[in-house]
Amino acid sequence: MTNDRHLLDRVQHGYAENNGVKIHYATLGQGPLVVMIHGFPDFWYTWRHQMEGLAGQFQVVAVDLRGYNDSDKPKGVENYAMPVLASDIVAVIHHLGQENSIVVGHDWGGAIAWYLATTMPALVERLIICNLPHFRGLRRELANNPEQQQNSQYARDFQQEGAHLTLTPERLARWVTDPEAMPHYIEAFNKSDFEAMLNIYKANYPREPYVADSSPVVKVQCPVLMIHGLKDRALLPGALNDTWDWLEKDLTLVTVPDAEHFVQQDAADLVTRTMRMWLNR
Repeated sequence: MTNDRHLLDRVQHGYAENNGVKIHYATLGQGPLVVMIHGFPDFWYTWRHQMEGLAGQFQVVAVDLRGYNDSDKPKGVENYAMPVLASDIVAVIHHLGQENSIVVGHDWGGAIAWYLATTMPALVERLIICNLPHFRGLRRELANNPEQQQNSQYARDFQQEGAHLTLTPERLARWVTDPEAMPHYIEAFNKSDFEAMLNIYKANYPREPYVADSSPVVKVQCPVLMIHGLKDRALLPGALNDTWDWLEKDLTLVTVPDAEHFVQQDAADLVTRTMRMWLNR
């Protein structure tokens, strides 16, 4: 496991600019570029164990999404649409002098990663997704699976006007089980914009009436590793079925029976070892 203080002393921080919006990132290590994208409610530090475990061979760069922690927080739902969120990651990759990257995403970071791999295949060399089914799978489950519909109530709540007023840093950090990490999360959420966080749901999460995606399939062109904690109540594993239909290359799927939604922390050592082994195969 990571010694948090040791890691915090070693990471370097920087900013990429995207149309006047500054995107903060933390970086560790040297080598091929690995860009890691967090989800809700989180920040770059969620990847601390993986950064430590991969930095011997890779330059690992963990971003703060716009709205979060040390990144800028523009107003307006339109500033959190998927193409805009994806363009922030492109800006980080180009800022670091690279044309492409290994891309890792969890939750909304996973959605952004899937989007980049689908719409900008030359940018994504390999794709690692933690607990975020392909959106075609999620939409299918929302349309057909009553349990997934029921378990997505939180997302419908987040899409309501004024929902951000019910949030506090302490409430957002309830999922954090590591006592050493908790103060860092409270600090990061105190610096974040709750309305901006929920704008991602307003702009991108499917709305009722739920329907399956019937648009033409655009297949992901790179190899994909998916790691999914099976105790995730927000994103049920049924949405993983048929992922192979949307991929051109090989899929490696690792399910973790005892991990919940934040698999990169719940099963940190397993996730780090799996990533390293898959990247080195």
